Amino acid sequence: MDMETEKSIYVMKRNIVLAIFLMMVVSVYGASPLERFLRSKSVSAGNTAVLIQDLKTGEILAEHNTDKPLLPASIMKTVTIAGLLRVRGPEDRFHTLVYADGPIKGNTIEGDLLIVGGGDPTLGANCEPESADIAEEIIAALRHKGIGTINGDLRIDTSLYSGPACPPSWMAGDLNESYGTGSHALNFRRNASGSRAVKNPESTFLSYLSSRLRGSGISVAGSTKIGAEGLNDLEEGTLLLDHVSDKYSEVMRSCMMRSDNLFAETFLRAFGLARGKGGSTEAGAAEMYDYWNAAGIPVKGVTLVDGSGLSRSNRVTANFMNGILNAMGDDEEYASFMPLAGQEGTLSGFLKDTELDAYVAMKTGSMKGIQCYAGYKLDEDFAPTHSIVIIMNDIGARGAARKAAENLLLETFCND
Repeated sequence: MDMETEKSIYVMKRNIVLAIFLMMVVSVYGASPLERFLRSKSVSAGNTAVLIQDLKTGEILAEHNTDKPLLPASIMKTVTIAGLLRVRGPEDRFHTLVYADGPIKGNTIEGDLLIVGGGDPTLGANCEPESADIAEEIIAALRHKGIGTINGDLRIDTSLYSGPACPPSWMAGDLNESYGTGSHALNFRRNASGSRAVKNPESTFLSYLSSRLRGSGISVAGSTKIGAEGLNDLEEGTLLLDHVSDKYSEVMRSCMMRSDNLFAETFLRAFGLARGKGGSTEAGAAEMYDYWNAAGIPVKGVTLVDGSGLSRSNRVTANFMNGILNAMGDDEEYASFMPLAGQEGTLSGFLKDTELDAYVAMKTGSMKGIQCYAGYKLDEDFAPTHSIVIIMNDIGARGAARKAAENLLLETFCND
């Protein structure tokens, strides 16, 4: 082969390689932000759903697999809170009632001291919103009545809730962790001791209350009892105290910022009760599904099992999540419950020092193999302008999946 032929072959091969390279460049850089996102190594396109929509015009900026049922993890909390907010409003509160169950004679209750659990998840909690020490309030109420002796028992009525404290579908490995504690009619100190779940917060509270009463010189002749019959059997009772939590709105904000499962499960039970059903997780989940279905939100493929998203039996679609975000789009308080990107809570490192820093508010959802986002793009006044739903199942490296979601949002909203 002469040199001219070899040179021609070399030039031809070089041109083919260059053409392939240029085709790859065009393929990558000519693709849409959504296409580039779905090509990311840590994103499983078949098990990912995306829906980004302009709330004012209805224009869809990105959509993929919008009717595919997927695991939501903690973005389920946005569903639960939206439902309760619409049914009960932001000003409602949890109430824990304390009665003298028996006649008061002189300085003595001739009967029991009865505490009626109201589901308040903030009793003794070491987080926002702060809750007054109910033991101190009980002591003050007894002293106000001149009471120094309780001739009966210290009792807790747990009749508000029915069914198990933890949904049966929760994984066994989660149940001993502080994030996997159950929701009780009387919760105390977030039903946790350090990183471990407390199975009987009522017992913990009664032990604490007994100690505080003794320290205050108030004697109790009987023992401590926990049951679901107390309030129903109240024959000659005097209301001594109505312990009131902070507003729902503040409890909801705390739940969303910290992704608190106990708070969310309590909200789901409260929703069921507000809808006239029993205070079980199962009843609350069924009512939540029926409520959004009646509101015109697309529920095809949706399965709601709990309020927090800890169950791997939950399934949502991007259409369902987007429908709720659209329905709540005019409620700026609801949007304010969600962490601001780059600034707050579980989103403090997301989009930080970018053009979207503080202009996106979203709830995150994370568990093994799952990374999800649901929330809003905001304007200069922190009012929602666009809904955002990104549900990623079967992800690879979590950090890479988060980075891919960041790039999707930056390229969708910030690139010309």
